[in-house]
Amino acid sequence: MMTVVNDTRLNSAVFLLTGIPGLDDVHLWIAVFFCLMYVVSIVGNSVILFIIKTDLSLHEPMYIFLSMLALTDLGLSIATIPTILSIFLFNWREISLDACFAQMFFIHSFSYIESSVLLLMAFDRFIAICIPLRYTSILTLPTITKMGLVFVIRSVALIFPLPFLLKRFQYCRSNVLSHSYCLHQEVMKMACADITVNSIYGFAIKLFAVGLDSLFIFLSYVMILKTVLSVASSTECLKALKTCVSHLCAVLLFYIPDIGLSVVHRFGNSSSLLLQILLGYISLLVPPLMNPIVYSVKSKHLRARIVKVLFK
Repeated sequence: MMTVVNDTRLNSAVFLLTGIPGLDDVHLWIAVFFCLMYVVSIVGNSVILFIIKTDLSLHEPMYIFLSMLALTDLGLSIATIPTILSIFLFNWREISLDACFAQMFFIHSFSYIESSVLLLMAFDRFIAICIPLRYTSILTLPTITKMGLVFVIRSVALIFPLPFLLKRFQYCRSNVLSHSYCLHQEVMKMACADITVNSIYGFAIKLFAVGLDSLFIFLSYVMILKTVLSVASSTECLKALKTCVSHLCAVLLFYIPDIGLSVVHRFGNSSSLLLQILLGYISLLVPPLMNPIVYSVKSKHLRARIVKVLFK
């Protein structure tokens, strides 16, 4: 009997991460692909941060918010690199409970911060188009700093209880996770206890953070459309909306897979495992990869500065 207890405790001391089922033979090629994605993400976001920091002409609210987004994307990429590459390069699947909870904390925190930054960028576009004469007086550097700090504190405060809520459980069920990293909505299902509190709290903070952010972004664009359609000519309308294209792309890249993953985790069944895995990789890897590309392509000012620095 003591041997069984010890075995159970030993097995519950770690979680086993999973790659992509059925593709074990090509893990090395997948690792090369992920490495390229990470290199592009980290280099692209680092270049944007460097350009904005060193070029005084880019010290405007829109580019300051972009630098916040790039910094958040860097954090999100770095939080997922260790476990994803260790699985696909070396087939190291084990992760301790504490390391899993730490990774989960950083992944969710950076995800919520990114949602907040996208809301701030929507607010920037709203002020620029709907109240252009007050743009510089409203979005001053101290105001931007305070808003960014408030949303960072909000995101960290909402996620902070999650590791402690999970740590109180015993994990005596299957300890095999379906992702290459740790997420709260999956780890809590491994506990052999009542997870009602965790489930309600996880859903509540998702609704309070991501749900409210997406609602306010939607309302911002409703006001923007109402403004440009009522006071601008067709040419001016298109010109104003063009300034929002990059942000809309970033919003869609972030919210669609993130909301889809949450829905599948809570209401999906075993047949949706592959969909969970794909949405998980898309939600964590694609936004940090595509955001610097989208903004570099759509912003002529930023693109010109990048080309100038690279050629120099």
